[in-house]
Amino acid sequence: MRHTPRAVFLAVTAIFAVVCSTVPASAATSPATWWKPAVGATWQMQFTGRLDTSVTADVYDIDGADSTKAQVTQLHAAGRKVLCYVDAGSWEDWRADAARFPAAVRGKALDGWAGERWLDIRQWDTLRPILADRFATCKAKGFDAVDPDNMDGYTNPTGFPLTAADQLLFNRRVADLAHSLGLAVGLKNDLDQITKLQPSFDFAVNESCLQWKECALLTPFITAGKPVFHVEYKASLCPTAAGLRFSSIRKNLRLDAFRAPC
Repeated sequence: MRHTPRAVFLAVTAIFAVVCSTVPASAATSPATWWKPAVGATWQMQFTGRLDTSVTADVYDIDGADSTKAQVTQLHAAGRKVLCYVDAGSWEDWRADAARFPAAVRGKALDGWAGERWLDIRQWDTLRPILADRFATCKAKGFDAVDPDNMDGYTNPTGFPLTAADQLLFNRRVADLAHSLGLAVGLKNDLDQITKLQPSFDFAVNESCLQWKECALLTPFITAGKPVFHVEYKASLCPTAAGLRFSSIRKNLRLDAFRAPC
């Protein structure tokens, strides 16, 4: 092995120190930034029908693939923030990128949801580039955050031997992927792991915690100053949401433009 003479080594070291000292600290240490929603923000969720941009709500949750950049821009012009709904934990046969998912990662069908199958979330090397492209599309359209769905496969009959540890790892990877693009990210359900996952997510999205008597499990988000965007589908349950400090609304199962605040 050839050795660098001491004098040359010292000279190179001195030059390196000078160069480093001229680089602003913020350039080396500045973390990526993204939108941080506040507790109490009002919201609307619409996935079917013609998008109604006239609803008075701080935040809109709309389908990332079906929505256009122009629609996101219109919502921004009205002072709204916009969540990009993306299915992360299951496969949907009607999506334009459905063929990118190999058969080996597709599991059992989701009960009650035609055309959907659970994914083997352990196969991150396969799923990551697909999800990265989906999130990048959200970013390109101007969305502020992603709402990744079906983040609790390990509690369902997926056809794969998924564990709680598998789900924690996958969910954290999804959050990191969104943050790497400067997008906020929400945790959809997965209530049993909220204490461990809350630090990785900027808000929670929940369906029917009142119906299933699970709302108390979501309080770590409120305690941390992060909103819970909550929806119920039964009118009789909606009024009891008022004391939770959640952003609660009532919707019908079609998830069209209808919205009733709680």
